[in-house]
Amino acid sequence: MSAGNLSGSRWGLRGVEDLGSGTKAVYVLESGFDLDSGVSTLGSRLFGRQAFVGLENTLGRITLGRQQNALFDLMINYDAVGMAARYSALMMDPSFAARYDNTVKYTGVFGPVTAVALYSFARGTAVASGTTTTFGTETPGDVKSDTAFGGGLEYSAGPVGVSLVYDQQQGTRGVAAQNSGQRNRRIAAATSFAFGDSTVLAGYRWFNGDIGVTAGAPAQRNDVYWLGYRYQVNPALRLTASGYYFNDKRSNQDPWSLVASATYALSKRTDVALIFGYARNRNNSNLGLNGFGSTITLGENQTGVVASLRHKF
Repeated sequence: MSAGNLSGSRWGLRGVEDLGSGTKAVYVLESGFDLDSGVSTLGSRLFGRQAFVGLENTLGRITLGRQQNALFDLMINYDAVGMAARYSALMMDPSFAARYDNTVKYTGVFGPVTAVALYSFARGTAVASGTTTTFGTETPGDVKSDTAFGGGLEYSAGPVGVSLVYDQQQGTRGVAAQNSGQRNRRIAAATSFAFGDSTVLAGYRWFNGDIGVTAGAPAQRNDVYWLGYRYQVNPALRLTASGYYFNDKRSNQDPWSLVASATYALSKRTDVALIFGYARNRNNSNLGLNGFGSTITLGENQTGVVASLRHKF
């Protein structure tokens, strides 16, 4: 038994206050937890999913605090299972759902176009010291340490959706084999097309990075491709199928995965789901259905089936 699957378990508070002249104050406090044990997730943070305050008007929204990165905001609609906590594109790259501390973020919606831009002064990387774990913070004299920035655009109108995102993370001072001169860069592009009760979705993610790479060794370089299909059988039943492929440019360890799901809405707030997944490894790659190195022996394949119940309020 584990908490969450199509979406992680969470509770929280969300508020809006009208300040007049078309301006509003907004806030979100969102806590992630394991429903089966009651334990807080995301590093045991009280509000580890999101915690921010901001202002918005017709020109957009400016928010400050712990927030989702642009990859999550602009790519979630282009994975057939919506970047589910397990058995989704997150297997290939968990940064599709990364959250950054100490972040100033702009979000603007202009008709069919959504624009996102953000900068994190310290994204909150876990820093281990003996038996104690802290999270990266701003470092006087090293303004690049643990920072991140990114942004992107999405166009969605009628049956067509297109999204393009850039994300960059800097290395974290105090973490083994890292320094602030290191960086991980990602570019992601995706599209979707709906016809009748069907939707086809496809995406690509480019990665180049040397955070944590041993001095003198080549930077990591890999690509992720995915293709998905979603079919709304009737108002209650939805079927999905997805394929994901990881291309490691530094080796021939190129695993792939297939996922299929059926979700049935018992009501507007409660649904049940059955999800099947298969991860195929090559040449000692270690992709599991929960991600790389998490649940799989080198070179072994994995098959999984999950039945879940979800209630939204």
